[in-house]
Amino acid sequence: MARGRDGEAEEVLCLGIESTAHTFGASVASSKGEILSDIKEVYRPPMGSGIHPREAAQHHSKIAPKVVWEALKVAGKSPEEVDAIAYSKGPGLGPVLRIGATVARAISAKYSKPLVPIHHAIAHIEIGLLTTGLRNPLVVLVSGGHTTVAFFSKGRWRVFGETEDITLGNLLDAFGREAGIPHPAGPNIEEIASKGRRLIELPYIVKGNDVSYSGLLTAAIKRIPDSELPDLCYSLQEVAFSMIVEVSERAIAQLEREELLLTGGVSANRRLREMFAKMMSDRGGRAKAVDPKYSGDSGAQIAWAGALAFSSGVSERLENSKVLPKWRLDEVEIPWRKG
Repeated sequence: MARGRDGEAEEVLCLGIESTAHTFGASVASSKGEILSDIKEVYRPPMGSGIHPREAAQHHSKIAPKVVWEALKVAGKSPEEVDAIAYSKGPGLGPVLRIGATVARAISAKYSKPLVPIHHAIAHIEIGLLTTGLRNPLVVLVSGGHTTVAFFSKGRWRVFGETEDITLGNLLDAFGREAGIPHPAGPNIEEIASKGRRLIELPYIVKGNDVSYSGLLTAAIKRIPDSELPDLCYSLQEVAFSMIVEVSERAIAQLEREELLLTGGVSANRRLREMFAKMMSDRGGRAKAVDPKYSGDSGAQIAWAGALAFSSGVSERLENSKVLPKWRLDEVEIPWRKG
């Protein structure tokens, strides 16, 4: 990190661009933890459909200039005033990742700014740590792209447990489409589930430190015709959430952690937060969740992680940059974090 005459670290401003799935976002953040803007537009698939990668990419390519310039305008900064351009390198859907990467490369080349590659899951973790103040927690990342229980050790986030098939966000989205629940399915399922009272028997699948949600999805869909929807939504949440809480409690016990960070889009669910808070309280620890306004995908998470990474010397040459749709969390070195 560059330092001024007084030895203090110089503030770095980073423009971050997010485009791993249905959200195209842009933001300016400083290395001192200030989020100066957070602009996004979301691709909405037709009712009953999931994200179509090509159509989402077309959506992102149309709105990208407006979103980026609005992020700079709200932050009160020009492209010349930012120090680096960060982008979501992966994991995610290839066609939409390439839109964000292309926009970032173009701005980097035109204004001669360093390009900073960011792992999407690490961005979710860093914005969670920023907004909760936690320092060394067990991390539970639950979203449409991730269901991972991770801890930091020897310069990397290590995976303690994860989904063996679909993510928790996928489970809720796919069930919502089959049940005719409007997008976004997660918040609507949460609202419907609050009216449920009867627990319907559904498969509970935990394998060692991992969870599996595909069998639960199939069973829940089969029960749609003969069940009251509030009871079925209630049961789906209770079973799915209990599975990830069980794995996380095992990690807390084995790793002897006293703090837990819940982050990612599904972390906004009030029932899930309640279950994690109860589990940690019973063990004498505490659970905190990312600020709900940053739980979903956003440019803010990329800009903040980019500011941290660039301050630690992370950047890549334009000609070597490429997206990595299947990039794993535990493959990434984290030079800005000790432990």
